[in-house]
Amino acid sequence: MQYDFLKAFPKRMKSVGRYALLFINSGQKAIWKQYGFESMDEQMNVVFSVLLYIMEQSLKEENCTMDDITAFIDDINSQYYRKPMSFDDCHALGDFIVNVVLSNEGRAMHFDGYDYESFSYQPIHISYVANRIVYLDQEIRRTSYYLTDDGYNLLLGTLEVENNMKLTVQEMIFKLHLEKQSYDKALDDIKNIFNMLRIQLQKVQEAMVRIRRNALDYNVSDYAKLLQEDLDTIDQSSEKFRGYRDTVEIRVKDLEEAKIDMQTLDRKDEEKLRNLKEIKAYLNRALDEYQSILNRHYDLKSLYSSELEKITEMSLVQRFDFRKEVYDKILEDPERLGRLDIFLSPLFNQDPPKTFNLNKVFEAQHVRTSEEEEASEETENFDEEAWKEEQERLRKEKLKKYEICLTTLLTEAARDGKSTLSSIREKLDPEAGFSSLIPDIDIFKEVMVELIKVRSIDIEALRKEKENSINDEDDCFRLNEMVLSIVSEKLSRRRIRAVRVMRIAGAPPVVFPRVPSSDGKLRTIRCSDVEIRVLGE
Repeated sequence: MQYDFLKAFPKRMKSVGRYALLFINSGQKAIWKQYGFESMDEQMNVVFSVLLYIMEQSLKEENCTMDDITAFIDDINSQYYRKPMSFDDCHALGDFIVNVVLSNEGRAMHFDGYDYESFSYQPIHISYVANRIVYLDQEIRRTSYYLTDDGYNLLLGTLEVENNMKLTVQEMIFKLHLEKQSYDKALDDIKNIFNMLRIQLQKVQEAMVRIRRNALDYNVSDYAKLLQEDLDTIDQSSEKFRGYRDTVEIRVKDLEEAKIDMQTLDRKDEEKLRNLKEIKAYLNRALDEYQSILNRHYDLKSLYSSELEKITEMSLVQRFDFRKEVYDKILEDPERLGRLDIFLSPLFNQDPPKTFNLNKVFEAQHVRTSEEEEASEETENFDEEAWKEEQERLRKEKLKKYEICLTTLLTEAARDGKSTLSSIREKLDPEAGFSSLIPDIDIFKEVMVELIKVRSIDIEALRKEKENSINDEDDCFRLNEMVLSIVSEKLSRRRIRAVRVMRIAGAPPVVFPRVPSSDGKLRTIRCSDVEIRVLGE
C-alpha cells in the first residue's frame, strides 16, 4: 500500500458519520421553524441536550419514555430557550428528535467509508438510540429509550474527557497496545500523542504573540488555564517516553537479529519491524516537543511578567494640563517667563552643565603617538580567562545558595522524620533575615516550586542512576542531584531512602517578613505551607 496512514480509514469515517447523519436527518426540516428554532446552532443544541438526557437516564438505569423526554424539553424551554411552545408542542418536538433525527423513522442508517485496501466503499452502520418495552405501575405499557454504543461514543467524544486528561488516557492506551504488540495501533496512538504536544506548543506560541501585541488584550484566566495545561503536559514525565523508546529499540533489535538468522522475515514480522521504527521516530519527536514546551513555558511566564511591568511603569507617568499649569500661571505672573527654561529643560533631555576644572589648564599636553595607541589597545583587550574564572565563581556562589536552602529544609525534616515549612520558619531567627533558609528570594521560590512539582525523590534510584551516568557540570540547578549530594555528604548517618513533599491543603500561608532581596530592598514572601517527610531504611 502506498499510503500507510490511510489504513483503517472506514473506522475513522465512522466517527465522522455519527455527526454527518445527525445533520442530514435534522437539516431542512420545517418542524424546527414551526417552534421558533431557526438556525442550525439552536437545533443542534436541542438535539444534543436530549441525547445527554437519554444518556443520564441510561447510566442511572431509569426509564426514559417519551413523556419523560417531553417534560425535559418543556423544562429547558421554559428556563432557557423561551420559545412559544405548549406541552403538546414539546411532545411533538421530542417525538421528531427521537424518531426522525436519532432513529431515521425506523430505517437503518448507513454511512459509506472508502476502504483504500480493498478499493471500495464499505457501508458503516450507525445507530444512536434503541428502545425496549417497559410497564409503569405494572399495567401501563410504554416504550423506553436508551443509548447504543454509537450514541455513547458520540457524546464521550464531545466533553467527557477533559483536556488535561487526554494525554494521560492516550499514553495509557499506547502503553497497552505496546505491551500487546499491536504495533499498528500503537503507531496511531503515538501519532495522536505527538499531535497533542504540537497543539500545546502552538497554543503557547500564539499566546506569546498576543502578549507581545498587547498584554491587556490577553485574559488572565486564559493565561492561568494555559499555564495549568503546560504543567499537566510537563508532568507527563519524559522518563516515560524514554522508557518506551528503550523498549521499542530492544524489540527492533530482536526483530533485526531474527531477520539476520532467518535471512528473511514473513510479511507480518516485516510490518511489525516497520511500525516499530516509525514508533521510535515519533517518540524521538515527542521528546523534542516535550523539551520545547518546557522551555516555552518559562519564556511565556517571563514575557507576560515583563509586559505587565512595562504597562505598570507607563501608568506611573504623571501627566498635566499644559494650558492650566503653564499658560495660566504665566498670565498670572509674567515674571515667571524668566524661569521657564527650568520647567522645559527636561523635555529636551539636555546634558548636565559642564564644570570648568582649573587644574587641567596647567597640565602638560602632548600628542599621542601610534605606538601609544597600540599599547593602550593591547591593555584594553578582553581577558577571556579572567571572564571565565569570574563566571565560574558566580556559578559556584549561586549553587551554594541552592545548597544552603535545601540543606536547611532536609536537616529539619530529618530530625523527626517530617517537618513543615511553618515549623521551620518558627525556629529561624527573623533578625538574621532568615538567611539560612532564604539566601536569595528567587532561589528560595525556585526550590519550593521544584519540590512541590517533584513530590517524591527516590534516593536509591538516584544513586543507581548516578553510577550509570556521566557527570556533565553546568550552571543549571538540578534538584535531584543536589538532594542526593546533601543526603550522601551531610545526612549520611540517617540512611535516608526517600523524600516526600506535599502541599498542606487549607493551611494558612507561611509569611517571611522583611527579607532582603538582590536589589537591596526588603520584601515580604508568602508561601504555601508544605510538609517534608524523610523516609529512612
